[in-house]
Amino acid sequence: MNSVVTLSTGATYLLLLGFGLVMLAATYLFAWWQNRTSVENFLIGERKVGWFFGGSSIAASWIWAPAVFVSTLFAYQHGLAGLFWFTVPNMAALAIFAVLAPRIRERMPYGYTLPQWIGFKLESKRVHTLYLFPFFFYQLMSITVQLYAGGNVLALLLGIPVYQATAVVTIAILGAIPLIYTLISGFESSIITDFLQLALIIVALLILIPWAVATAGIDSVRAGLAGISGSTNVLDPSIAFSLGIVTSIGLIAGSVSDQQNWQRGFAIKKGDLRKAFIFGALAFGLVPILLGILGFIGADPKFAATIPAGVDTSLIGVVVVSRLLPLWTVFFFVIMLLCALSSTLDSGMNAAASLYATDIMKYTKEEHDLMLRHEKGEQLSDREKLAKHLLDMRRLRGSRATMIWLTIFGFLVALAVIYIPHFGLQQLWWIFNTVAACVMVPTILSLYWERLSEQGVFWGVIVAFFIGLPMFIYSNIVDKPLWIVLSALFVVLVTLAFCLALPKPRTQTARE
Repeated sequence: MNSVVTLSTGATYLLLLGFGLVMLAATYLFAWWQNRTSVENFLIGERKVGWFFGGSSIAASWIWAPAVFVSTLFAYQHGLAGLFWFTVPNMAALAIFAVLAPRIRERMPYGYTLPQWIGFKLESKRVHTLYLFPFFFYQLMSITVQLYAGGNVLALLLGIPVYQATAVVTIAILGAIPLIYTLISGFESSIITDFLQLALIIVALLILIPWAVATAGIDSVRAGLAGISGSTNVLDPSIAFSLGIVTSIGLIAGSVSDQQNWQRGFAIKKGDLRKAFIFGALAFGLVPILLGILGFIGADPKFAATIPAGVDTSLIGVVVVSRLLPLWTVFFFVIMLLCALSSTLDSGMNAAASLYATDIMKYTKEEHDLMLRHEKGEQLSDREKLAKHLLDMRRLRGSRATMIWLTIFGFLVALAVIYIPHFGLQQLWWIFNTVAACVMVPTILSLYWERLSEQGVFWGVIVAFFIGLPMFIYSNIVDKPLWIVLSALFVVLVTLAFCLALPKPRTQTARE
């Protein structure tokens, strides 16, 4: 079979409906029926999430469009070296939280967000506000990327251009499914569905990948180990310099600047944090390694995989599976992709909700004190309990409204990206990770260096954003690998330079 298997519109909608109903049923059975309406449960699971479910959620929320599509694309284009430089930094980006998460819980045990910590640490409203942009932007892009990638997959399987009305409707449905079950019980629903989605992804891969290899033949995998223009040497210097440096910076920066990870750092039991993030990193790593095999098969000259016109190159894995396996396995493969996309969509919604409820909404000093007393388990009077309940209702309304607006904006941006020529998933991924890199260094320093100053962070981030980011975008437009690497390094080094050049005076640090 030399063409991509296509699905009927009715079958596609039925598949989406079935997936949505399963996720809603899981949410109802394990979360909704408990009828808990506290903000602490909605935003951070009352800080009682265990390492196994927490680690599963960490892995599932990190298995988003780049993990599913770009991993296969890198293996297809750059061979073993490409897959190595995608997988290892991705795992490191999660494993680093085995150190960072316990640290922030020691410094701010009743926290909710990283910007909240920055505002507390530096006592600066302007830096706190500055931080909110990349943190909200990252969640918006996490929604956009999932909808864009999911829309492309379904359009490919429907055999229609992604900008046609039918494909646009499927994109809207992709966003609506996680939004509905996330509105029900927030972060708790994310933990439950993430576990289920991770299980489905791993089971699907353990069935489909060996089957694809058996059908194509192990010689096909061997023939594609170098990719179409890559290398079997995982430490190939040219690929390590161009792809490796940029990918490593982007992934680690993206992880450190992603509220989804910090939210889990505040939600998982304090003693389980290290175990959860290590488990999450290992569980995640299995996914791109298995998916990379599809990229190797696609790169086999005898297989001669081709991407249909108008379809993003990152969908090479879908093309390979649809050519090798029966139609029903394509359904199974799409369900796996829906799990990967939905796990990040609901996590992005929850992360944005926690940012809004914590860093945007205004509270009186009395309300702050009441929330803190409740977190500490202090006894509240009947009047205080009523006040806390009314406060929770206000915060829940704001959190849910944020989820809705974020999904709408993400949907609109995804549609806009479809119409930008020569712009795809890989470019989206690089740009929003570079925005995240603008705050990576000061974020890590804030947890360990007492002399970090408000001025150093502010000016470092400003220069990185207004000079480094345009340099990086331009370098990608003109496709100059050396410029891309240097601009990515500039973003990291300039923030480090300003932080070190403008520290707090030692006398001020001693007084604090």
